[in-house]
Amino acid sequence: MQQIVPPYLLDRIAQLAAPRFPLAAEAARRTLLREPPAPLGIDPLPELPSVLPDVPSKPDRRISDAEGRETLPGRLVRREGQRATGDEAVDDAYDGLGDTHRMFDRVFGRDSIDGAGMPLEATVHFGKNYDNAFWDGERMVFGDGDGEIFRGFTDSLTVIGHELAHGVTEHTAKLRYQGQSGALNEHVSDAFGALVEQYTLGQDVEAASWLIGEGIFTDEVQGRALRSMLEPGTAYDDDVLGRDPQPAHMRDYIETVDDNGGVHLNSGIPNRAFALAARELGGFAWEHVGRIWYDVLTSGRLPADADFALFAAETVRAARERFGNDSDEERAVAGGWSAVGIEVPRE
Repeated sequence: MQQIVPPYLLDRIAQLAAPRFPLAAEAARRTLLREPPAPLGIDPLPELPSVLPDVPSKPDRRISDAEGRETLPGRLVRREGQRATGDEAVDDAYDGLGDTHRMFDRVFGRDSIDGAGMPLEATVHFGKNYDNAFWDGERMVFGDGDGEIFRGFTDSLTVIGHELAHGVTEHTAKLRYQGQSGALNEHVSDAFGALVEQYTLGQDVEAASWLIGEGIFTDEVQGRALRSMLEPGTAYDDDVLGRDPQPAHMRDYIETVDDNGGVHLNSGIPNRAFALAARELGGFAWEHVGRIWYDVLTSGRLPADADFALFAAETVRAARERFGNDSDEERAVAGGWSAVGIEVPRE
């Protein structure tokens, strides 16, 4: 189960927010203590077709309302093709899943999470003041936030794209959610979450914010987003939340047993490598680094326990295979990793 808000941030809110934000402190404590329910059952992964059909695919979205309870899936309130409900969370989830499906379909030829038309299931209004969003192996689940520090989690397209991308990783590389492979799991979701926003808004690499979770903080928080891919460690600096602790270079890599070995912390390192490579190449990120990262994710060469160095080497290899030996793309990807302290030997 992969959540967008890291436990260290919720823990800080639970400990320090009470004098100013009593509702947020209590919501953070409850969010930390509860274990999201396991899915009722997941069918075995289907074999993916060797060649995806060369026709436009259509999403099959199903949005349910937990109505403030912590039971999944909740009441089905909007299906594919139905009109907007007027419930902002329901309609934002519906639209965001459509935007994410469209990017994966049109850019990568991938039909849904599993590549074979899997329904996009989401639940909104999960729990009371629930301060998180997560992928549980079957569906995307979104809380409404506490209203003091966090807004509703469907307010950010990057959050929706991030959670759906966890499903794509689960159905492809299956990166183990621990240590460096777990940080790569988080990084991949951040990268594709950013690409969804950029593709939907038609942004090139210069216009893009490279922010993950922009819009989920209330105006009371001194911060832009949960994370910055381009400048890890700068997303927020607040008297309650503290300063964004993400490292941007391997020399600052954080060794910890918390947060599954720092998966939300150390993901800042590959995040920056991705953003720097994209900025070096210019244009639209989904046309170069996005394709390279997707090639790696679906190559079958990436072990579940891949570390940063192996992942970096695979992205350079994929850049060479797709764009040519000593291409601008290969040099930019290698340069991005070098800038964060990971050297990939040139062949």
